[in-house]
Amino acid sequence: MSDRPRASLRRILEDLGSTVLDVAAAEGDLLDAEVTGVHIYDPLDEPLLPAGSIVLAVGVDRAEQICALLDAAGPAAGVVVKQPVDVDGRVHAKVRETGVAVLGLTRAASWAQVAALLRALLAEGDLAEPGETPIDDLFSLANAVCALLDAPITIEDRSSRVLAYSGRQDEADPGRVETVLGRQVPERYRRMLEERGFFRQLYQNREPIYIELDEDSINRAAVAVRSGDEILGSIWAAVREPLSGQRRQALADAAKIVALQLLRQRAGADTRRRLRADLLSTVLAGGGDAAEAAGRLGVASERLCVLAAQLGDGPDADAARRESDRQRFCDALALHVGAIHPKAAAALVGSVAYAVLPMHGSGDEEARAVRVAESFLARVGPRHAANIGVGRMARNLAEVARSRADADRALRVLRARSTSGAVAGYTGVHFESLLLQVSDLAHAEEQTPTGPYERLLEHDARHGSELVSTLRAYLDAFGDVNAASAKIHVHANTFRYRLKRLVQISGLDLADPEARLAVMLQMRIFGA
Repeated sequence: MSDRPRASLRRILEDLGSTVLDVAAAEGDLLDAEVTGVHIYDPLDEPLLPAGSIVLAVGVDRAEQICALLDAAGPAAGVVVKQPVDVDGRVHAKVRETGVAVLGLTRAASWAQVAALLRALLAEGDLAEPGETPIDDLFSLANAVCALLDAPITIEDRSSRVLAYSGRQDEADPGRVETVLGRQVPERYRRMLEERGFFRQLYQNREPIYIELDEDSINRAAVAVRSGDEILGSIWAAVREPLSGQRRQALADAAKIVALQLLRQRAGADTRRRLRADLLSTVLAGGGDAAEAAGRLGVASERLCVLAAQLGDGPDADAARRESDRQRFCDALALHVGAIHPKAAAALVGSVAYAVLPMHGSGDEEARAVRVAESFLARVGPRHAANIGVGRMARNLAEVARSRADADRALRVLRARSTSGAVAGYTGVHFESLLLQVSDLAHAEEQTPTGPYERLLEHDARHGSELVSTLRAYLDAFGDVNAASAKIHVHANTFRYRLKRLVQISGLDLADPEARLAVMLQMRIFGA
């Protein structure tokens, strides 16, 4: 029997606070129910809800809908509905009958935000019942500092992402509430802090600083969290006046404890990520060990599609920043596919984030996987400049290696197109992928253009002419001289003259379909 602390609805409510979740209907000790995961309810799917799950009831707001969902929820721990919600006597009676609590999500929070918050809390593995909380739990530390300073607290990383927060956030200003809901300091506040030099002041001092904000915001006391000279993050308290000497010392001491916890978490996260990447690499290889690796990962073993996602590298990003961005991108992908299917998995392998996504049901699995990838890119936004390749459906683990190769090739096609924020299924880019493979072979064997194409290239190189581009425009326009000449911005008569010259020089018979195909393929393989 595991001695790992048990997550409960009550503890989750305490950690998230009324800023995010509140009790809508619960009887007796229902809030002590154990929580094992998060499930997004879709009325179009069969309601197979895992035991102990928190069910996010998107679009459910009427009493009869809630009652019907409670009947279907079975062994779920609780149901979350968006406030304001219609909770009447029928709902309370159904809660007593089913033993499933109903929680209300604040109107200001999105479903994506609460899903991320809940998964992050459960992933910590440190949720415990009140009175049993380990001292190194960041949420517990935030609440402890809140009690010492008598002020709501956030613990943030170096990029101003919220790692944990205390209760009483509703006592702070709208900016703090927005920060907690989004788990990130809004860009306009972060920019303001940078422009006023507050971040520089924070990171240059080893003691807490006091920050005076505009009249519509509560002032802040903040301290950097350090490990030697490395800045790990910071602690922020919403206060109305400077801290007393005793409270300044309490905040400084808290920063040392938070530093130890962040270092432990980073070491543990790095180990888990490496293990997850190794196991997923074994699954993607599809060898004899794939079944054992899939079992350890908890992923499905039949009817899978592989997604290969890669971030574009910004021109000014250093190696450490790129790696951090890739890992966050992979974490977001894992969250996305995990919300779609509980037996999906994702991990960063090299510079590519791979996901293995079960695709049960009828229809074109690859097309449905493409829609999943498009939905993910739409959610993370254009700032990531990512592309995703999708492999064909693998009926079993033995075929996963082929699906992974498909996804890699589709991703390569997108890179060759110099696209950004695009998704491609392998079937849709099959021919382009084959051309790239033939090009690889030709270059590996040091092959060069031959025949009419070779003669045109040599003539252009010697005389500075544009016969190759003329030929490409002609072939792309299916022999339509007017369309081809317009494409390269020359008069139609000039184009006809060039066409006549290139036939004379190269000996190419434009009336021969085999000759046209041969020169078109050489253009694609060797470049034009």
